[in-house]
Amino acid sequence: MYVCSCFGITEQQVKQHVDGGACTPRQIASACKAGTDCGSCVRRIQAILGRGSCPRRDLADRNEPVLADLEDAA
Repeated sequence: MYVCSCFGITEQQVKQHVDGGACTPRQIASACKAGTDCGSCVRRIQAILGRGSCPRRDLADRNEPVLADLEDAA
């Protein structure tokens, strides 16, 4: 099932990034651009992230770039 229609990102791909250490929507966006165009998939990404646990989520939130920085880099 597609999570991000803009970039053709599937739920399985998002889960692979989560398994690789992504804990926030911003980290998912950094890994595959999902959530950086129209933004309609961000809630779905949040739901996927909410199913698992990320012991380093608080630390990750403090150290990641803001969405505007990701857009500037693109």
